[in-house]
Amino acid sequence: MRKTITAEGGFLSIETGTTKPDATTIVERKGLGHPDTLADHLAERLSRAYSRYTVQRFGAVLHHNFDKLALLGGASEVRYGAGRMTAPVRVLINGRAAPMCGGETIPVEEIVEAEVRAFFAERLPEASDHLDITFNITSNSSPGAVLTGDAVPDRTRWFTPRSIDDLRERRVRLSNDTSLGTGWAPENAFESFVRELVNHFSGESDFSLSHAWCGSDVKLMGYWDGDQADVVLCVPQKSRHVGSRAEYVRNAETVLSECYRMAGLRLPGAPARFRLNARDVPEKDELYLTYTGSSIESGDEGVVGRGNRVNGLITPLRPMNLEGANGKNPVYHVGKLYNIAAQRLAERLHEATDGHAEVHLVSTTGHRLDQPWRILVRLSSPDAETDKVQALVAEALEGFPALTDQLVSDGIVLS
Repeated sequence: MRKTITAEGGFLSIETGTTKPDATTIVERKGLGHPDTLADHLAERLSRAYSRYTVQRFGAVLHHNFDKLALLGGASEVRYGAGRMTAPVRVLINGRAAPMCGGETIPVEEIVEAEVRAFFAERLPEASDHLDITFNITSNSSPGAVLTGDAVPDRTRWFTPRSIDDLRERRVRLSNDTSLGTGWAPENAFESFVRELVNHFSGESDFSLSHAWCGSDVKLMGYWDGDQADVVLCVPQKSRHVGSRAEYVRNAETVLSECYRMAGLRLPGAPARFRLNARDVPEKDELYLTYTGSSIESGDEGVVGRGNRVNGLITPLRPMNLEGANGKNPVYHVGKLYNIAAQRLAERLHEATDGHAEVHLVSTTGHRLDQPWRILVRLSSPDAETDKVQALVAEALEGFPALTDQLVSDGIVLS
């Protein structure tokens, strides 16, 4: 059943009794040391640091975006039991940020550089002293500042406000773009398993803490037909902790054993096949052996928006979009806010209806942030009460100020 409700600012369409997703699943996840994940997380960290500084200093988040950040791989030499960087990782800080407010200068480059170095010291310490940081940060105004006389158009003050009173969003939050936010829930057992397995190898876990050779540039592509799993997995090893080819092979066998152990726990009774580091040619010593634990050390690149979606997965058979949410302004950038809100709303609707939920929020640039042009809610439950759905939607749209506060505090929290 479909019900379309005309609301202030747009339309809410609610479809109930929709078909649940097929069991067939293709899912990808990139670990903490993957170059795209590094770019995403660094961009979000810069946005959070800049936002905190301006809130503490001026009382508001000033205009900025770091969502075009990119990482260009360096070069390394890898040997059994040793290794070193031979060329730095280039960090391209591409974006915009207000450099001052009310005549007071904001130390944008100092804030950014401190965060970049702290990020790499935590995430890839072997590369932290081998960074070449390039600043491409502007304060140019957005399109629409038409000169008609001697007066200064308001838009030209967006990145050089005389005070926070020049920030239009202090009066009303308007969408910065025409964009789409997408969310769905729940995950199936295989999608949850993929998330857990990648986290197990690339994050802090009992396994990674007890195996110093385990690198963080983990990548998984998995296929599930509802009965059995087929997984291609890459897990690097750190050369300083691997003394020989035979040791590398033994470590790889340890990873595979751990994969099968976890599959037995999370996918009980389901046959599973794992292929690890498929490009390896051991007899030629062509191995996924790295100095830092990430391919960013040796020519690979990372770009914001090419990695995991807001829900932490890449799921081409599920509804998804290609928006790069990390690093965007947390006050009115719909590419960030609508994707997070749609995901959270889908999770709430799943809990409320005990069925599959899918949410799409579509904005119109320049229109009120809390009044999307289109809202599409699709629910597998045929008995979902539309008035309760409306109430949950309204609650989500009213929650943008609180979401901004959480993003300034914690950033995008990827599960």
